[in-house]
Amino acid sequence: MATALITGSARGIGAAIALRLAKDGYNIALNDISEKMFEDNDIIDKIKETGVEVEKFICDVSDHAAVETTVKAVKERFGTIDVLVNNAGITRDGLMARMSEEQYDMVVAVNQKSVFNMMKFVGSVMMRQRKGRIINLASVAGLYGNPGQINYSATKAAIIGMTKTVAKELGSRGITCNAVAPGFIKTPMTDKLTDAQREMMLGQIAMKRYGTVDEIAGVVSFLASDDSSYVTGQVIEISGGLSM
Repeated sequence: MATALITGSARGIGAAIALRLAKDGYNIALNDISEKMFEDNDIIDKIKETGVEVEKFICDVSDHAAVETTVKAVKERFGTIDVLVNNAGITRDGLMARMSEEQYDMVVAVNQKSVFNMMKFVGSVMMRQRKGRIINLASVAGLYGNPGQINYSATKAAIIGMTKTVAKELGSRGITCNAVAPGFIKTPMTDKLTDAQREMMLGQIAMKRYGTVDEIAGVVSFLASDDSSYVTGQVIEISGGLSM
């Protein structure tokens, strides 16, 4: 049975993707930075209910050596790594003039370097298999910029460039590499917005509603499937018409 490795998958978008891929029949390698992320969390039980195998791997994906060790452990546990979803990410928002070097560097390490680390070591596994799907979580912030997010926008724009580069480097080995760029997605973070903030954001969206984590997971499912076998180097915006 094929295996999918999803970073940052204890909760939120990552957990939704993991559950969708489990329903698609993949064994699931969950990843997050600490055991605490899995507390008060039923994602493992939900995945087990689908009948596939699941195991969590605790790893700071910004740590190059730790990622190498983790990828080896996933390969030993499941035998193959057929799908990699780079979802792990953080925000440390602030206007450029007030942003600290620490805020900038932390977001770059978690959001961008982690993608390099994972694609390097999982890519090596996939090259030996001569097949694989890599799906990176970018953002509309990486396409259009976003005030107060110069660090986050920089990492998401970088992920788009990395996606296209890896698609060219690994395409001849039967490996595709694509990105999805979510817009405003309903999460606990958006629930904390004021009515005025929510109205302003919705006013920019053609469909006049937030997206859901399941809608992100559905597009990732397509990119992981055989239906997307001739799709690579692409960025699919999932924003309800935010850019129009």
